[in-house]
Amino acid sequence: MTDSILSKAATMEIPINSNGDTRTAEDDSLEQDLQQVMVSGPNLNETSIVSGGYGGAAEGIIPTSSIKGPAVRFNPEYFDRRCGNTPKPDIRSKSRGITPSNSAASRIANQPGHYPAPSMHHSNSNPMMSEEATRGVAVEKFDSVKKWSINTYKCTKQMFSERFGRGTKTVDMELEAQIDVLRETKLKYECILRLARDLTNHFYNMVQTQQALGDTFADLSQKSPELQDEFGYNAETQRLLCKNGETLLGAINFFVSSINTLVNKTMEDTLMTIKMYENARLEFDAYRTDLEELSAGPRDAAAMMRIEMAQQQYQIQKDKYERLRSDVTIKLKFLDENKVKVMHKQLLLFHNAISAYFAGNQQQLEQTLRQFNVKLKPPGSDKPSWLEEQ
Repeated sequence: MTDSILSKAATMEIPINSNGDTRTAEDDSLEQDLQQVMVSGPNLNETSIVSGGYGGAAEGIIPTSSIKGPAVRFNPEYFDRRCGNTPKPDIRSKSRGITPSNSAASRIANQPGHYPAPSMHHSNSNPMMSEEATRGVAVEKFDSVKKWSINTYKCTKQMFSERFGRGTKTVDMELEAQIDVLRETKLKYECILRLARDLTNHFYNMVQTQQALGDTFADLSQKSPELQDEFGYNAETQRLLCKNGETLLGAINFFVSSINTLVNKTMEDTLMTIKMYENARLEFDAYRTDLEELSAGPRDAAAMMRIEMAQQQYQIQKDKYERLRSDVTIKLKFLDENKVKVMHKQLLLFHNAISAYFAGNQQQLEQTLRQFNVKLKPPGSDKPSWLEEQ
């Protein structure tokens, strides 16, 4: 009997009838024991005890809103009775005085008969959304590859048709002539740049040789008293030539740097725009040929739909071609103006610096560099510092 009471009290299982009137002796004993153990409890206004066994249907609910106070209070009578010191009271006589609770009946009537299961829509929506996003990305990539394949096929077909003389080509004679002149000019300027770099390297080696020769003459003038004056004159001459050579090297380096910027940046940028223009021209001719072939075919409903789509693609490629042709025309104009201005300054600098150096006019050479705002690097500035070498 004691084990039954403890197990039922621990699991809080209190079976009652649907109307709460008829109780057995065991039920009355359990209720009496619970009332004696928990004389008053916490304020559990929102708590209810569901009756019935494990897995059984709910038969009633006992409200606990009337139980207030501390959770556990020591009951000496219950302690003595559990220890066997006092006889157990007549539970039947006490249970007859317990009346059915009206609040229990109202709670039973208002309690819903079933509880809805938690919705699984949120947990299932995430995999579905990720799957739809992945499918959308795959479809987008497939469409991109499809468009690229169709465009590549049309352009390749047009290119082979032009090479074998079976296709027509859109040509702007004036613009094509300017493009050919630019390519030829770029080749010649690249040749000038290569030769100027070779001159710089050779002249730099000559200046280094002159400097070493001057140091040797100066050393021998100290060790040869009988030839001290002769070695001294030659040492001073080589040092002067070395100084003027470094000044001329600064002018030549400035010339090389300006030509390099003109050739490998300004002209190269214009040629990149020309390359984009030529690709747009090829695409335009490919879609133009496709539209002409469709227009020459039958005129049923499906063919008319294809012709309309081809007309749209043709218009898009035409707008792109005309826009790039305008960009090329503008860039060629600005390139020609910039080339004349840059080369006029650089050629004048190169001529004056070379003439002043070989004439031995040091003042004229320095004045030429000041005139063109050429700043010389101090000797040894190209070498890394001792901290960088560590």
